[in-house]
Amino acid sequence: MKSDAQDIFRAALRAVDPFECVRRHAGRVEARLREERCGRLAVVAFGKAACAMTRGLLESLPGCDAPGIVVTKYGHASGTVLPERIAVFEAGHPVPDENGVSATVRAVDLARSAGADTLVTCLVSGGGSALLAAPCEGVTLGEKQEMTRLLLDAGADIVELNTVRKHVSRVKGGRLAEDAAPAGVMSLILSDVIGDRLDSIASGPTAPDETTYGEALRVLERYRLAGRVPGSVLRTLERGALGEIPETPKPGSPLFERVENVIVGSNRLALEAAQEKAREMGYEVVVLTSELRGEARDAARLLAGKAREARSGRTGGGRPLCLISGGETTVTVRGNGTGGRNTELALAFALEIEGLDGITLLSAGTDGTDGPTDAAGAFADGNTAVEARRAGLDPEAFLGNNDSYHFFKKAGGLLVTGPTGTNVMDIQILLLR
Repeated sequence: MKSDAQDIFRAALRAVDPFECVRRHAGRVEARLREERCGRLAVVAFGKAACAMTRGLLESLPGCDAPGIVVTKYGHASGTVLPERIAVFEAGHPVPDENGVSATVRAVDLARSAGADTLVTCLVSGGGSALLAAPCEGVTLGEKQEMTRLLLDAGADIVELNTVRKHVSRVKGGRLAEDAAPAGVMSLILSDVIGDRLDSIASGPTAPDETTYGEALRVLERYRLAGRVPGSVLRTLERGALGEIPETPKPGSPLFERVENVIVGSNRLALEAAQEKAREMGYEVVVLTSELRGEARDAARLLAGKAREARSGRTGGGRPLCLISGGETTVTVRGNGTGGRNTELALAFALEIEGLDGITLLSAGTDGTDGPTDAAGAFADGNTAVEARRAGLDPEAFLGNNDSYHFFKKAGGLLVTGPTGTNVMDIQILLLR
């Protein structure tokens, strides 16, 4: 069943290919240029899919000579050829680095140089929050890096993380659109956020921000980080909450009259393609949710319960069943091992269904990377923990140490795809025979 799960996963990836997603919407860019009589186009692309999205736009607009800035994750620009007028940067993710700051300064300069006759087209994808990085005045890159690490290790979800990021940034939370004014702005967005919230995808650099400095402070308090984040971060948020620093641009601001944000691909689109592929392969299919969230171990427990429930209600001779879910879980780091949310989910799931036949799970990130590893995720079935114990491995110890990557590397089951070029969160494919 592993090969079936992998085939279904590949079908999901094809549906959210960033090149094709942009090509399908390039006509909207042409229409804006024509309707608003814009004589110039400028491109600012950021995220793990930035290169493919840029290529999709340029190849859809023959004769286009627009200048541009592209910033993507290390290793995600290899093999992509773009015109010399497009400056390509690779930078750090999930923790920002100096390359990201340099690229962002260039992007801001390009946006600020745009006039009223220019349409700034932003190509936005997952990872953009870390890659488009420019700390606000009074906060250094090192301090922002430390803040990001603390929030990630505490188990903050993407919305919480971005709420804080936006309020210590010069470009997030609508501020890139502010830099581009009075130019028109059109963002084509590949969503990596549950619910496709525009203000959370890449921290919403061209979207109105519904969060506040006060909410950012409450995130720190929720995870008991107010006394651990760098003092400059806490002071900035406290000053903002007191009104001493201007808030991010909010809904209803005239700033957004010439700004359009368009979702071109999402986890939901990927799940629909996975569902269609599974049906073609003869499976009865149920899409459980596109909003799986919370601790990876809790999500594993939920999916295992669904599997046991479905298994107990089935009789021999029927079609095999495929349960599909998507979303993005979190991991609260308590050990010193290596792993990501998908391998942790898969290991926890393996323990939940230990000894049960006919159940196989694939949990994988659509970007091809799971946390700080070279794997997209992992497979797990009823024999995973059984066979690991026979080989002298202790699955519970690996899970307790947040070392799911090394567990699957030793026990077998890692899915290694390399960078896929896209990013619409994670997908879980659960097969039952």
